[in-house]
Amino acid sequence: MPYVKTRDGTSLFVKDWGQGRPVVLIHGWPLSADSWDPQAMALADAGYRVIAYDRRGFGRSDQPWSGYDYDTLSDDLADVMKETGVTDDAAIIGFSMGGGEVARYMSRHHGKGVTRAGFIGSVVPYMLQTDDNPDGVPQDQLQEIADNIKADRPKFFRTFFDQFYGVGFITSPVSEEVLDVSWNTAMLAGLKPTLACAESFGTTDFRPDLPSITVPTLIIHGTSDQTVPIDATGRALASALPNATFIEYDGAPHGLFATESDRLTDDLLSFLGTR
Repeated sequence: MPYVKTRDGTSLFVKDWGQGRPVVLIHGWPLSADSWDPQAMALADAGYRVIAYDRRGFGRSDQPWSGYDYDTLSDDLADVMKETGVTDDAAIIGFSMGGGEVARYMSRHHGKGVTRAGFIGSVVPYMLQTDDNPDGVPQDQLQEIADNIKADRPKFFRTFFDQFYGVGFITSPVSEEVLDVSWNTAMLAGLKPTLACAESFGTTDFRPDLPSITVPTLIIHGTSDQTVPIDATGRALASALPNATFIEYDGAPHGLFATESDRLTDDLLSFLGTR
């Protein structure tokens, strides 16, 4: 089943690996399900059924004009789960903007079929700086990102991924090839989805969704994340969900699936009950 048709007719590319308890992995902006491959393969090898899909507008999925708000994106997640037969005992784990789908699914779809939730470098609960969210990202910085994408998207993403993976002048936690693959993946996405999703993850307030998250929850965030600041997101989420397992990766940047690949895999396996 390489594609799933959503309720509004959008085709989403889906990878379905392994057998066992289902784990649904939701990728970040502006990448695709392939970014989860190291963890997906390890989980499948460990006896889980892993489902990862390309968000609408990205990767190999359709690029419709609309549907980049989190209500629709969480409906897409629900449709993927339904069409792949994931009806119970599932874990849903979102990286970066993918954490928004997790939070909104738990409220909008009442957490149907979900017994564990994960937020990895996630934008939840709220990215935007406001009077009651002083640690968030200022609106003018978010607007600058949109303006730079509109002006020269290829150039913007050349520099964006250096910050994403914590690349410095002397050392880099990832290879040049990882940067190249990330850039190529970002350029597969449509301009409209890229801009619309940036607005959604930058301005959606997920705090009202949090009371719906009552299952065992894992939160992982890098302390040196310059893309999604930890104080407004990971630490704020951990404070709102005091029973969650919260792990800070000291000195780690945003792209944990690549820079901290083995550690992230081990922590996911531990959380899911394998280790």
